[in-house]
Amino acid sequence: MRTLEAAAFRGRLLATLRLQYPDALADAGFRLLHPETGDRYTDKERHLVATCRSIANFAAGVVVDGPPWCRDAAAHGLAFLEDAHRADDGEGYHVVVDAEGTPIDRTRTAYGHAFVLLAYARATDAGIDGAAAGLEATADLLERRFHDGTGCLRSDCDPDWNELEAYRGQNANMHACEAYIAAYEATDDQTYLDRARDIAGRITVDLAAETDGLLWEHYGADWDHEFGYNADEPRHQFRPPGYQPGHHVEWAKFLALLDRYDDAADPDKSTAAVESTATVETTTVETATVETATTPEDGWYARAVDLFDAAVELGWTENGFVYTHEADGTPIVSDQYGWALAEAIGASAALAERAVANGDDDAAERFTQLNRRFTVCTDLYRGPAGVWYEKRLPPNEGGDLVAPEPPGVEPDYHPASAYFESWRSANC
Repeated sequence: MRTLEAAAFRGRLLATLRLQYPDALADAGFRLLHPETGDRYTDKERHLVATCRSIANFAAGVVVDGPPWCRDAAAHGLAFLEDAHRADDGEGYHVVVDAEGTPIDRTRTAYGHAFVLLAYARATDAGIDGAAAGLEATADLLERRFHDGTGCLRSDCDPDWNELEAYRGQNANMHACEAYIAAYEATDDQTYLDRARDIAGRITVDLAAETDGLLWEHYGADWDHEFGYNADEPRHQFRPPGYQPGHHVEWAKFLALLDRYDDAADPDKSTAAVESTATVETTTVETATVETATTPEDGWYARAVDLFDAAVELGWTENGFVYTHEADGTPIVSDQYGWALAEAIGASAALAERAVANGDDDAAERFTQLNRRFTVCTDLYRGPAGVWYEKRLPPNEGGDLVAPEPPGVEPDYHPASAYFESWRSANC
């Protein structure tokens, strides 16, 4: 059986970071680079998500024993996160600031704060000074300010922590799950893995049971499905209507990691459904009684395969995934985003490793072949400067490549994450 080459993916990760360094570093924080020219975007805005993703990228470079500048760049980003994005009272982070740290948008977003936790977790794993304290403080902040008593997080708040709308989002919770897994990897603290399991069970098992196993994006305050949400904004950057195959493969990756860590803790683990014992205690957010989520009846690996296969069946085109589709696979927006392809690379690598661990050699071969196929497609998304474009338009609209609009949030985080996961999956 063909296997993935860990060294090759380490090289791809470091090559991605080398494209960013040093040009992406500004006097304060980071600047996004244009995929065609490699020039810095001229805007002065700094987005919280972009700052945190850049930190996570360079910290991953440290973890794979990359050049010393990986550590320098990650530390540079942490300083800006703490000096510019963090609110003066220490309660949360501004979503957009200027280069001097003056707030432009003071919204407190669950999505953004999930990436704050991810940044601190990756930096802690890399052994960067001060990161461990930031990880602990951010995890505490999420408990007090965002957890809503269901095991999941609420959404956007104003600076006084009042909710801006009665909304719950799959996307923010998915990245919170990612961040909690990374926090566990950095600390071995089981509490973080319990938090990740709770979110994963709620989103991919309990709520998905109402949509034939597919993952809906938008919910009301009581976690009721909002099927009409943003129906008039099909190309919304963060909250489009419809099902997103990119998020299905992304979840497949995270569920594969949960299977990996459950396996490491108990190699003889049962695949029977079990209830999570983790509970959420909050002293700030008034919530309903805490509920518990269940793990999939056939285990995390089987559920990960289901989500991955659904994404490929319903969303894959010749060279990428459609942005959104109906439940039967009918495309809503056929734009092909680079981030979705990148997540499929990381997911297929993680699933190939889990397939071997679960004695499923045929599946391991299939995932390995798909990983190679997806990786070949990355050439279609890189610009002349080596940086990824945001998306490709569908062939019937010209197939043009589209660069991100400022203030962008994608400093090649998805490709870097894909190569990082492929590297460590190949090393398992």
